[in-house]
Amino acid sequence: MKITIRGDKVTITKSIKEYITDKLSKLDKYFDNLKNECKVIVRVRNNAQIIEVTVPTSRFTLRAEEAHQDLYAAVDLVVDKLERQIRKNKTRLNNKYKNLPQFEMNMDFDVNEEEILESEIVRRKDIDMKPMDEEEAMLQIELLNHDFFVFKNIDEDCVSVLYKRKDGKYGIINVK
Repeated sequence: MKITIRGDKVTITKSIKEYITDKLSKLDKYFDNLKNECKVIVRVRNNAQIIEVTVPTSRFTLRAEEAHQDLYAAVDLVVDKLERQIRKNKTRLNNKYKNLPQFEMNMDFDVNEEEILESEIVRRKDIDMKPMDEEEAMLQIELLNHDFFVFKNIDEDCVSVLYKRKDGKYGIINVK
């Protein structure tokens, strides 16, 4: 797997680059011939070392982010998280993509019963969307104490999803 490492307000030393490359090479056993390159971004926020890894394939994208006081510990955590994602979703990936030509994943690995967590929809909710602007939606998300809020955006004339980001600010997704 080809790996591109970039530091955002952090200098990537040779030892950091080697450590990240060595740890991410553990994921090679899950890919036959990954043509796209794995992108790694290392950044610092307050005292936390944050590492974000994105592995694009032709059919889907794997992504994980971890923060820790120690960069090397953050690298270990993010690799473990990516490996868990692959192992947990093996059955779903296998059912959906295995028979497709040019599929990069190697599905010849064993998974424990504990790792297979079949996702299911446990609740369905119908909502009446009241037309509102983004400021009113921000007020609603705070009043409801939710992480996201779906509303009919009168400013953009579409359905929008307002969500809280990890940094405490807001993001918005417009569905047109």
